[in-house]
Amino acid sequence: MRTRVGIVGAGPAGLLLSLLLAEHGIDSVIVETRSRAAIEETIRAGVLEHGTVETLRQYGVGDRALAEGARHDGIELRFGGQGHRIDFANLVGRSVWLYPQHEVLKDLIAARLAAGADIRFECGDVALRDVTSDRPVIAFTEADGTAVELECDVVAGCDGSAGISRHTIPDAARTDYFRTYPFGWFGVLVEAPPSAPELIYAHSERGFALVSTRTPTVQRLYFQCDPDEDAAAWSDDRIWAELQARVAGDGFSLAEGPIFQRGVIPMRSYVCEPMRYGRLFLAGDAAHTVPPTGAKGLNLAVADVLVLARALDSYYATGSTALLDSYSDVASRRVWRAQHFSWWMTSMLHTDPAGSAFDVRRQLGELESVTGSTAGSTYLAEAYTGWPVEF
Repeated sequence: MRTRVGIVGAGPAGLLLSLLLAEHGIDSVIVETRSRAAIEETIRAGVLEHGTVETLRQYGVGDRALAEGARHDGIELRFGGQGHRIDFANLVGRSVWLYPQHEVLKDLIAARLAAGADIRFECGDVALRDVTSDRPVIAFTEADGTAVELECDVVAGCDGSAGISRHTIPDAARTDYFRTYPFGWFGVLVEAPPSAPELIYAHSERGFALVSTRTPTVQRLYFQCDPDEDAAAWSDDRIWAELQARVAGDGFSLAEGPIFQRGVIPMRSYVCEPMRYGRLFLAGDAAHTVPPTGAKGLNLAVADVLVLARALDSYYATGSTALLDSYSDVASRRVWRAQHFSWWMTSMLHTDPAGSAFDVRRQLGELESVTGSTAGSTYLAEAYTGWPVEF
């Protein structure tokens, strides 16, 4: 087989890249190890930045996000038993949208298949070869057992943190920046009405909590926990007692209901540099992961793809490799800004298991500085709703 751009992974980065390339007449093939059903049924939360929603809308895959998602013009920071609203719309003129990532994937898959895109689901034995040559190869086995060698001009590694693309770059040719946090998130899905009109990020001496919403009848709630916590060992009553204690104050309480899903999410930060090796270009979680506190994961993937698609369009239109050569540097600048913001939000709101009373008081001082200052609130609003994509 032969294609211009071989894409490994049918996640947000791979599917969006395929869409953008098609807009410029550049053919691609997506190679994915999972089934379509497995991709669409893996439930993941999603906070979409202003620019992400605009990108989806511009390329014809944003209608359902706009119709069924929830626009939020701010968030609430709770600490000391009181809520403090950060008004995104007033501070920076932008909003975010709550629309789950698996729904974004459903929209992208449906649009690409309707357009005749070549997506190979349920592939096995995927391997990358000759990525430093001018004819890299994606080798894989089809779902029916047929062995395939896909020759490309360029390979886009969009197969996430557990994929093969990142590890195709030799250890000597890449630097891995990694941080593991000493806590995780205990997440639950509950059948209940919304407890608040916008997301609540709560700081307490018992630890962090996040109040989010999925639909008018399903809510997503999290609280900080030990990363090795056994979610099955917690009763519903114990979970609700912990959540209520962390958001208590000024008469506020959570609307309770049956808990139908629970699990513990580890907290990690990772960046691979460079994001390019020969003809292999990494995008999305294959190149970086962030703790969920800053809501940057999917949005960083979209930003990577916008930069990479523009570089590939320039290459095929003019023959110049200038934008491809600068891809890693340009994309990494936004990645590190997002890493800092995600780390900052995490460190400001979570209780350090090894911390002291001084650390808790310092956090409260920081939260008061952010919520009591227009400049501080504006920085948070600007970063949370998303910076413009740099080309």
